[in-house]
Amino acid sequence: MSEITGPHQGKQLLVTGEPLENARAAMIMLHGRGAGAEDILTLLPEIHRPGFVYLAPQATNSAWYPNSFLAPLASNEPGLSSALALITSLFERLEQAGIAPERTILLGFSQGACLSLEYVARNARLYGGVAGLSGGLIGPDSTPRDYQGSLANTPIFLGCSDIDPHIPKQRVELSAEVLQRLGGNVTMRLYPRLGHTVNEDELHAVQALMDGVLASIDNKQ
Repeated sequence: MSEITGPHQGKQLLVTGEPLENARAAMIMLHGRGAGAEDILTLLPEIHRPGFVYLAPQATNSAWYPNSFLAPLASNEPGLSSALALITSLFERLEQAGIAPERTILLGFSQGACLSLEYVARNARLYGGVAGLSGGLIGPDSTPRDYQGSLANTPIFLGCSDIDPHIPKQRVELSAEVLQRLGGNVTMRLYPRLGHTVNEDELHAVQALMDGVLASIDNKQ
């Protein structure tokens, strides 16, 4: 396991769904600013699929990083690096239980979505899926997006309002372009005048990601 200390290491981790030792697939769920692990798990009645274990970590003071995701990267340290390291440790924990990244979906809302997208861009490989709900890649417009590696056709869903008060639609569009360039199979949907929330279409998109992971597992057996 990664031995990294930071503000988010050693905090509460909620685990639900299938017992880890019996699960066929996993979803790491990252909450938004001002919320908590319990809040992101409220999506489960709408999206749950048999065979999944769900891991929802808790951010210190309910924020993964202190400032806007558009602020200079250094201004969001050490929270940002600590949060990224925490995600790595969760993937390692799942792999030790026999659940590979290609059987794992990374889902986040708002600040958690920004974190999810930045994580997979910095750690490009094949994942079971990525769902960035109301989020975008982290850093100011001048941030170089020279990420390395390949997402190897990972299915990625980006959903956001076209007038989200926190997430400029231009950043969602840029994120889709960058992740596509990295080899992701990206679906982006901008919803007219939605507000900063999750809608039913997005939940259906997440269910489709989950069904795709389960179908891929069945095809390999």
